[in-house]
Amino acid sequence: MERVLIRVIGDAIVELTGGCDGDRVFVADADVERATGWTIKALPGDRRGLCRGDVCIPVADRARLGPDGWIDLAALGAAVGRPVAIETTVSRGGAAVVVMGHPAAERAAALRSLRAPDVRLPTVDGSEVGIGDHTGRKRLLVAFASWCGCRYDLAAWQQVHERYADNGFTVLAVAVDESVDVVRPWVDAAGATYPVLIDADHTLVDAYGIRNVPTVVWIDEDDRIVRPNAPEFGDDQFLEFHGQPSGPHRAALHRWIVDGVTPYEDDDAVRADQLMPDEDQQLARAEYRLAVELWRGGDVGLAERHFVRAGELAPHDFTIRRGSMPLRGQDPFGQPFFALYRQWEAAGRPYYTEPVAVSHDS
Repeated sequence: MERVLIRVIGDAIVELTGGCDGDRVFVADADVERATGWTIKALPGDRRGLCRGDVCIPVADRARLGPDGWIDLAALGAAVGRPVAIETTVSRGGAAVVVMGHPAAERAAALRSLRAPDVRLPTVDGSEVGIGDHTGRKRLLVAFASWCGCRYDLAAWQQVHERYADNGFTVLAVAVDESVDVVRPWVDAAGATYPVLIDADHTLVDAYGIRNVPTVVWIDEDDRIVRPNAPEFGDDQFLEFHGQPSGPHRAALHRWIVDGVTPYEDDDAVRADQLMPDEDQQLARAEYRLAVELWRGGDVGLAERHFVRAGELAPHDFTIRRGSMPLRGQDPFGQPFFALYRQWEAAGRPYYTEPVAVSHDS
């Protein structure tokens, strides 16, 4: 086993000395809690388990977790149900990198609760805003990106924000982008006064299960999701291309904001309309996060392998496949996008409806 510096990215980013053996990464028993939040404890009946808080998962065979005194992080991930993405080639940053993602079951349970995850992110103006900062107001959460035509919708969302501000309503926009620099021109051009958050690490994307942009989520005054992820546009300037008219959504939004009429009969109907993550999706998110970390460190070749792997695991996730194009030197409005678009249409337009017929009479 070769001793190396390891960067573990999970709920936090931790660097520590561990070991690599081929494509396996190990941390010492004494370091596993700092690295992962889990620890090995003795359980009744001369057993051992992986424990975190009040949760303990029995380990039938300690040897499966690694040699005595060491924990294989991939084996730990498998034992506790967390997807793990690994790059053992020491990066330019001087470390092997491990990303421990969130389990699909954990994410699905959180979404089914209909409690809006209170994610906090930096904004284009340099502050930090959380979804829960606007508790007591109805919120339209709008995920968009500079690599999507929906960047032109920001002005339309500004109109919605202004029209209903006195009704206790706020637009919250989230840019699924790497930096403020690529987002700010679109925010400034729209004259947006609502908060615009930057989700460079896909933290909110993961928590809300977002797979494409634009996506909107309705959140009520009590932080409950009353309408789950839906592909909606602020206006109809690209209607012929995407086939999603803005009128029905804006009318429904008005009824909810002004009259309190929600589009679902009850919570079960909301849940039935949710798109839940699966294990491949969550592993894809971990692979994408690993690729971005390597890309930021200048390891473009290593990053490319993991961008490709993420796309293979989640072939119709545009936040991964199209979202990675600018980082990979590809044009998100050029041939790489149209190739992806054709694959997506051939698969039945996942997440979208069939395009409406567009009149050319007006």
